[in-house]
Amino acid sequence: MQIIQYPLQDVLPESGTKVEIRPGIYWLRMQLPFALNHINLWLIRDCFEGQEGWTIIDCGITNDATQEAWKHLFENHLEGLPVVRVIVTHMHPDHIGLAHWLCDRWQVPLWMSMTDFLSAKWLSSKEGGAGVGAVAGGGGAADHFQRHGLLQDDDLEKIRARFNYYSNLVPAVPKRFRRIMDQDQVLIGGQYWQAISGYGHAPEHLAFYAADSQVLISGDMVLPRISTNVSVYDTEPDADPLGLFLDSIKKFMHLDPKTLVLPSHGKPFFGLHIRIKQLQEHHVDRLQEAFDACAKPTTAREILPVLFKRELDHHQLSFAMGEAIAHLNHLWHNKRLKREMSADGIWRFSQR
Repeated sequence: MQIIQYPLQDVLPESGTKVEIRPGIYWLRMQLPFALNHINLWLIRDCFEGQEGWTIIDCGITNDATQEAWKHLFENHLEGLPVVRVIVTHMHPDHIGLAHWLCDRWQVPLWMSMTDFLSAKWLSSKEGGAGVGAVAGGGGAADHFQRHGLLQDDDLEKIRARFNYYSNLVPAVPKRFRRIMDQDQVLIGGQYWQAISGYGHAPEHLAFYAADSQVLISGDMVLPRISTNVSVYDTEPDADPLGLFLDSIKKFMHLDPKTLVLPSHGKPFFGLHIRIKQLQEHHVDRLQEAFDACAKPTTAREILPVLFKRELDHHQLSFAMGEAIAHLNHLWHNKRLKREMSADGIWRFSQR
């Protein structure tokens, strides 16, 4: 039987330290104040524009604990060499949050996709994510979820209170960046890493594959134990991010089966193709459950107990609502469900 293997099963880097994965490639792990309580970051020994040093891949959120972890690493584990570049896989707070601080501290460039750079700039600005959603009828997640059946005043008020969630964790983004596009070959640490774009989880997520060492920095596109969050947001309410995600993960099937996967959450693992098949099967099952639940007109809120068997706090509720809408929208886009807005202004989905 094929199984996922964890070559570093008993290894876990402490915050502010590094563990060597392959020659010159190091694993960092920093804490997050959420149910998903950690993020993996990567440090690669590099020579960039003639300067010996380190390239950072992903940054952690902006908070004191993450900054202190970085400072400890800088003081004790950089072997007297500077950081020469910061690369970000995508615009979510745990990945780009401290990019502004790292780039400013070391006076180095930020590299990432244009779509995610611009999304982060907008959401971190006072006119963007923090500028909408705090007042009923002003737009934002609460109004979006209300149209999909989330009607409890307490739930809506707590979601509106999170209007500045993104900008708190990403208070700034560097003014300039270097654009990376799909299939670009980025020279890091003496070998070329192919950029592989992915959609559905973020606007333009980038993973990086080094064929010479058979290593994939997968970001959030392929995680070993949990399924990647795929949500519909209020800015694009008719989107089909699940369809985009399922198409995107097919790109990894051509990579070498012996590839070592370095995910943003969980532990490094072997079994990339196995994991992709598991994710595909998982979503087939969830889509069938969502379809069956729509034997009569049903809202996204009403199918939450079908898709999520556990109790959800308000942080998790927002993710769950986004995912439920993503599954329903995918079935609607594929003409398995029809969608109608009722007289009460709520979207309901039902079998054709």
